[in-house]
Amino acid sequence: MKLFDSHAHIGLIHEDPIEQLIIVQEARQHKVEGLLSISNNLQDFFQIHANLKTASHVYHSVGVSPSEVTNPGRDWETKIEEGAALERVVAIGETGLDYFRKFGDKDSQIELFIRQLEIAQRLQLPVVIHNRDAGRDVLEILRERLPTRGGVLHCYSEDWNYAQTALELNLYISFAGNVTYRNARNLHDTARNMPLDRILIESESPFMVPAAYRGQRNKPSYLVETAKFVADLRGLPVEEFCEAVYENSRTLFGIK
Repeated sequence: MKLFDSHAHIGLIHEDPIEQLIIVQEARQHKVEGLLSISNNLQDFFQIHANLKTASHVYHSVGVSPSEVTNPGRDWETKIEEGAALERVVAIGETGLDYFRKFGDKDSQIELFIRQLEIAQRLQLPVVIHNRDAGRDVLEILRERLPTRGGVLHCYSEDWNYAQTALELNLYISFAGNVTYRNARNLHDTARNMPLDRILIESESPFMVPAAYRGQRNKPSYLVETAKFVADLRGLPVEEFCEAVYENSRTLFGIK
């Protein structure tokens, strides 16, 4: 069985470089053979990329999240392009919209999102998309500006009707540990009905810990619990489900 964690904030689990390496190696011992490291800002991206340069199963996404809209950094667009040229950088993001936390204002968030979509198109990379309480605007923007290489709606939190609309675009949908929660019926319905070839899974560590580990700080090695839960929802052997999702991840992120 092989797992691919399509969204992990390694730098938020632990700041120490040695501990970060331990975290990703521990994940590999729990069948996580591929992992996409996500950083919310560019300073963290360059630091974590350097810290994990020897971890050949770790890939990276470079971008500025909505949380950084008021201070994306000097020359941030140039720095994204510089970051994208580094080894094992396979996506732009996370980027998107977050109206729950009210970072900056909506217009500024939308501008930051669109400019990163344009970078992704220029560099021919997929995008990792954050959506919190902004589903309508996210879809409207993606209908017009989704890069050719497509992208993933990470830590999916909408319902099956929204997913059906999103699937009309070149998008994957990624489920995190919250899909394992008993009252997450909208996510259960979506995970059950999704085309198998458009599903990813993620730890979203250190957040969204699976139900089996509630009360603990999440980490990539817990990803198997999410995989088992979604496989069971779909009536599939977990090995078959994991193999399919692993290949979906490699396809989206262009990993040979």
